[in-house]
Amino acid sequence: MYADIIIDISVENLDRTYQYRVPEHLSGCIGAGDRVIIPFGKGDRKIKGYIVGLSDAPKIPEEKIKDIESLCPGNISLDDKMISLAFWMKEHFGSTANDALKTVIPVKRVIKNKVNRTILPALPLPALMGAAEKAEKRHWSAKERLLKELITEYDSGLNYELVTDKLNILPATIKALEKDGTIKIESSLAYRNYAGAAIADALEEGIGKNVELNKEQRAVSDSIISDIRSGINGKYLIHGITGSGKTEVYLAVIDEVIRQGKSVIMLIPEIALTYQTVKRFYKRFGEGISVLNSRMSAGERYDQYLRAKNGDTKIVIGPRSAVFTPFDNLGLIIIDEEHEGSYKSENSPRYNTRDVAARRAETEGAALILGSATPSLESYCAACAGRIKLFELEKRAGEAELPTVYVADLKEELKAKNRSIFSRKLKELIADRLQKQEQVMLFINRRGHSGFVNCRSCGHVIKCPHCDVSLTYHNNGKLVCHYCGFERDMVKCCPECGSPYIKAFGTGTQKVEELLKAEFPTARVLRMDHDTTKQKESYDEILSKFSDHEADILVGTQMIVKGHDFHRVTLVGILLADMSLYSEDFRSAEKTFELLSQAAGRAGRGNAKGAVVIQTYNPEHYAVVAAAAHDYKSFYNEEMGFRRLMNYPPSWNILKVMISGGDAESLKREVNRIAPCIKGIIGERKPGTGHAVKLFGPSEEKIFKLNDTYRYSAYLKSDDYAELVRIKDRLTTYTPEDKGVAIQFDFNPV
Repeated sequence: MYADIIIDISVENLDRTYQYRVPEHLSGCIGAGDRVIIPFGKGDRKIKGYIVGLSDAPKIPEEKIKDIESLCPGNISLDDKMISLAFWMKEHFGSTANDALKTVIPVKRVIKNKVNRTILPALPLPALMGAAEKAEKRHWSAKERLLKELITEYDSGLNYELVTDKLNILPATIKALEKDGTIKIESSLAYRNYAGAAIADALEEGIGKNVELNKEQRAVSDSIISDIRSGINGKYLIHGITGSGKTEVYLAVIDEVIRQGKSVIMLIPEIALTYQTVKRFYKRFGEGISVLNSRMSAGERYDQYLRAKNGDTKIVIGPRSAVFTPFDNLGLIIIDEEHEGSYKSENSPRYNTRDVAARRAETEGAALILGSATPSLESYCAACAGRIKLFELEKRAGEAELPTVYVADLKEELKAKNRSIFSRKLKELIADRLQKQEQVMLFINRRGHSGFVNCRSCGHVIKCPHCDVSLTYHNNGKLVCHYCGFERDMVKCCPECGSPYIKAFGTGTQKVEELLKAEFPTARVLRMDHDTTKQKESYDEILSKFSDHEADILVGTQMIVKGHDFHRVTLVGILLADMSLYSEDFRSAEKTFELLSQAAGRAGRGNAKGAVVIQTYNPEHYAVVAAAAHDYKSFYNEEMGFRRLMNYPPSWNILKVMISGGDAESLKREVNRIAPCIKGIIGERKPGTGHAVKLFGPSEEKIFKLNDTYRYSAYLKSDDYAELVRIKDRLTTYTPEDKGVAIQFDFNPV
């Protein structure tokens, strides 16, 4: 038997399979997906590899084929479906096969299992009492303590760690009693628990509470459930306004899938949403849920992976990587807030979770539900074309009404001599909410205290030495790069001209927090951004405090506007709505509309009607106007006209080819070599055949230097995705002359 193996090195010229012989002692023990130790290269150094296929025929002369050394210790096998998914991702998104395989394998290294040990009596109760008396007579005090405690817990036994820690009994004493047959020790696999705070709050509020669906919700859930019962595993888009109760529809469908004995993957865009989602799901389904995310320890992630593999959990909740949860009997994948950019991977392979989920659902016979109040143009376009079944929820659940939206023109504020970051209307409404003991959320899409530090004498801006970006001032006196993490102390004079006239400009979450405390000194303020959520439990702590009304105002970045449900929040302030409007991104209007709509949707979700204040310098922009009117369809029509005119997704597709290296001059030479190569590949087709392809660049990236790496990009547009894949495949055969230059691909970049 021979195995095709991908070696554990992510280098393009090693992106191929190598054939190895399966030695007799491993015959029947290995399969596709197993990790093995193999001898590689002339020196036969021992490296890891992944088996991607088995056959009984050699592909090269047999004398050149080496033997597999061994299985990796604690090896966990992947099934053929996941390996197939990895190779589809390699082709569809462009990466090495090894990178794709590592992406679909949830655990990169083996973690020691956590085991619960229980000390149980091995003798009848009378005999055990006799053994305790014997230990007392012989002054074996440790044995006596253990046996007497065990007598009181004869039926349930004693926890091993409790005995060693609390009763101060040495393992040697326990071993001696086990050896003479007085006691026995039973071991069972224990799973580390991550979502403790959410589960504790759910238990306090009560388990098993079902919400009665309204007519709209019931129609959607019944339709999807009817398809599932009929064996139709369709794709669905639920477009529901904020507060329309999409989650309750998810729960109703999940109920049906679980009843059929199948498993569910519930994807959320932000770790910040874990607390709220786990709490709601635990109240409905109890201990049958698991959580997977990057804030968990390696041991916690490993345990949840095992729970899924062993069938001990039926529902997994997590961000995009949870789409690879290894369920054997997958029945449903849900992508909540499907429009979010965080569903696009930033690392190779740069996959879009929507596409991966659709592929996995299709190959494994599962249903796929996408949900959003502001669907991505790609999903809504697919729904309009009939490729996805569309459902609309146009009313808020319960008696809640959509909030009243006020648009504050910051140009007019300046004319009225209001130089505060808070418009007059926002200040008035904040004071009103504080007086009524209601809650407020303020959103600004920039963390830190001030955006940049500038010399007023010569104009010099303090930049990161590793990236082409300005450093951001934080109120701990540090200047921080938000791209690579570089830090330095705040400067007292300009490093360029020596002038003392150097100042921090701009506004971030920290500065807003300071200004709030000065304007409203009695208000209790919480801040939620990257700086306040560095600790493992910090998301849950901040959200739990705000939910329990331990704060009046929550200030934060994007993470506070995505899907949260606080019934006491009756006012949302969007401080600088233009921040994302004029970025160098063709999706800037879409991102702005989504952020404004999602932020506005946090207000008035309880019994009291909410209000929203959008502060902007461009009140007439169609993204702002549509968001203020809660009118997705008018925005979609306007934006799609622009996309069709300019050949942008979803009308056409884009392939980004990034060429990067550590030396700017050698990189420039390499770019000059690859540019005609790209043009040649485009021109390989006969004139008049195939689909149109447009090339832009290569040119310097907006941030040319990032983390000591210089970057150029070429963009290719086509109305045919397959044509861009063909170009990508041809470019993978290009070998840069400079070994320090890397080429990466990104389809429809976000």
